[in-house]
Amino acid sequence: MTATAYRYQADTLSEEERERLILEHLPQVRLVARKIHERLPDSVCFDDLLSAGVIGLIQAIDNFDPHQNVLLKTYAEFRIRGSILDSLRETDWAPRLKRKQAREFEAAIGRLEQRLGRSPEEEEIAGELNLSVEVYRQKLTEMEALNIGELEFARDENENSVILKYAASPEEDSPAITLERAELERLIASSFDRIPKVEKTVLSLYFYEELTLREIAEVMGIHLSRVSQIKSQAILRLRTAMVKRWPGVRASG
Repeated sequence: MTATAYRYQADTLSEEERERLILEHLPQVRLVARKIHERLPDSVCFDDLLSAGVIGLIQAIDNFDPHQNVLLKTYAEFRIRGSILDSLRETDWAPRLKRKQAREFEAAIGRLEQRLGRSPEEEEIAGELNLSVEVYRQKLTEMEALNIGELEFARDENENSVILKYAASPEEDSPAITLERAELERLIASSFDRIPKVEKTVLSLYFYEELTLREIAEVMGIHLSRVSQIKSQAILRLRTAMVKRWPGVRASG
C-alpha cells in the first residue's frame, strides 16, 4: 500500500513504521518548502523552511486521524505548509527602522485617502512623504521582507477558493471566530476593489495564480524590482485600510 493511501491509527504506530512514514514524505516537505521559498526575499534561508516543514510533517503523522476521510498526503501537506508559515510569522525579518518606515508610509496613505476621497497615486504618496518618486520606489523595494506572513492569501480548507487573510491567528472553528473571519475577508475584499488596477493585477498574479515576482515581471513586461515595488505599495494600502476599518488589526511593527 502506498504512503498516499496509507491509513492508520497514530497511537498504534511502531517507531519503525513512524520513521518509515517520515522518510517517505520528506520529498513532499522539500516540494512545499521550495514552492514557498520561491515567493520570498532572498534573505530567507531555504533550510530554515525545510526544518519547519519537517516539524509539520511529524505533527501530521502523529495526529493523523483516518476517520476524517482524508488521505495522509493531503493532511500532511496542510500541516507542512502551516508549520512553515508559522515559522515565518514568528521571525522578525525586518529591522525596526524598516517597520517604523512602513508605519509612516501607511499613515501618509491614510491621510491622503481621507483628504482626497480616493486611493492616492504613487506620485502623491511620494510627495506627502517629501520624497522623490525614485527614492520612494527604492524604499518600497526595501520593505519586501515586511510582507511575510502579515498580509497573505490562503486557500480554504477544501482548496476550492482563495481568500485574503490578515495576520491570521491559529485556526479555530468556533462560531465567533468563523464569523469574525468572514467579516474580515469581506472588508479586505472591499478594500482590494479600490486599489489601482496595476496593483490588483500584481497581487492577483502573486497570490491567486501563485506566480513568483520574476514570473510576474515577465508576464507584465516590467522590471523585477518594479513588480516588488508595486506589490509592497499595494500591501501598504490594504494594511492601511484594515487598520482603519478593523479595530483588532495591528499596524506594522
